[in-house]
Amino acid sequence: MPHADSALIPSGIDKETFWSHVHEQLSHLLAGQRDWVTNLANASSLIFNSLQAFPAFGIGDRMVNWCGFYVDSELFPAPKIHQASGTQPPQSARLLLGPFCGKPACQLIHVSPAKARGVCANAFCQKKTVLVADVDAYPGHIACDGETKSEIVCPLLLAVPDEQSDRAIGVLDLDCLVLAGFDDRDKAGLEAIAKLVVASCDW
Repeated sequence: MPHADSALIPSGIDKETFWSHVHEQLSHLLAGQRDWVTNLANASSLIFNSLQAFPAFGIGDRMVNWCGFYVDSELFPAPKIHQASGTQPPQSARLLLGPFCGKPACQLIHVSPAKARGVCANAFCQKKTVLVADVDAYPGHIACDGETKSEIVCPLLLAVPDEQSDRAIGVLDLDCLVLAGFDDRDKAGLEAIAKLVVASCDW
């Protein structure tokens, strides 16, 4: 099957079936590949295009207008061929923009206790999904796109040997053009996808 066909959606399905289908398609798409940049790129594309083909969201005023990942800056590879001259000052804990689909987005999100704010930072620091019905009412919301009305962010959690709890290594972030665009069914589906993505990559 061509890779692009992974985003085809059966007609007449409900949300639970939709997310189960996306999860299954993504598992096939990620099989045999462990590079996190490659896998997160395909994951964001599959989720985004599948949602556009699903009537509950589509490409109208209920559209999911952004889908992508922010990843702990420490996991990004160091330059191997060329680096601009001068030393970089020490950086506080932060997430850097990873693979995504949608309009240009914020390049980094601070997650150190003194600087953390917004939905992505809270999901990362609290290690739990944050579902926001109205982003304008959310304290500290960082507006990357003024058209976004609602948002859901799932942490990427990795089990690390000798650590008592899972380590947060990034987040999966989705924005929607309508208020209360996401519900608990989306939360369950996206949390399962976040687990699949983490398990399918080498970090």
